Amino acid sequence: MVGRSSSVMKPEYLELIENFRLMDDTFMSKCLENAPECIELMLRIIIGKKDLKVVKSQTEYPIKSLQGRGVRFDVFARDSKGREYDIEIQRADRGAEPKRARYNSALMDANALKSGEDFGKLRDTYVIFITETDVMDGGKEIYEIDRTIRQMREKKFGDGSHIVYVNGATRSKTEIGKLMHDLRCRHAAEMHFDILKKRVSQFKNSEEGRRVMCKAMEKIKAEGKRETMLATAKRLLANGKLMLKEIAECSGLSLAQVKKLQATMA
Repeated sequence: MVGRSSSVMKPEYLELIENFRLMDDTFMSKCLENAPECIELMLRIIIGKKDLKVVKSQTEYPIKSLQGRGVRFDVFARDSKGREYDIEIQRADRGAEPKRARYNSALMDANALKSGEDFGKLRDTYVIFITETDVMDGGKEIYEIDRTIRQMREKKFGDGSHIVYVNGATRSKTEIGKLMHDLRCRHAAEMHFDILKKRVSQFKNSEEGRRVMCKAMEKIKAEGKRETMLATAKRLLANGKLMLKEIAECSGLSLAQVKKLQATMA
């Protein structure tokens, strides 16, 4: 058992861990997993509600669509008032496009009511994008987007749907600026907020935490390899020139796996 655990602690993984920040998906998912106090701190600062209390949270939270494309939220949370939050960490501008925010918001609503329930029971929802750069290009540290009624002097529509963009490049001395600094930090000792500092230090500076991160990266590597194998098999099946046994040999999948894949493509 010890040997197996030690084999995961590869030098290349340890080097990555040393340079990880909370703005990096793999590290963020593990740091915020089972850490509602960290998510609560982030939401209190971003939403501006100091009494906000997180009662449910999950990283890599999947939401399925019955007819279309499902999504996986980086972080899902619900507070004591029933408000729900989707927090997305986006290093690339393309991942924070407005229509993605719209889609995420729609999926949160799509699963909110049971058949026959009154629309008034819909919870307020927040889709929050924390971006590496100022994707709105407005020089602000935060952008709050709500539907408004143009013909009534931009009066708020009041549907309870909110979209928030947080500029991760801000260097301000405000609470949001300090939070963004901590999300960009590679060294726990340089962070402002003790809750985040303690959590980051646990995964960077303890052997147990580093082992957890190494296992997570090993899993991601294995999943990536499997995705490549599946993509190869799908391409060869679609081509239709090779026998199933030959496709199994070329892709690295078992014959049973290739047959199962073929059935899903029929």
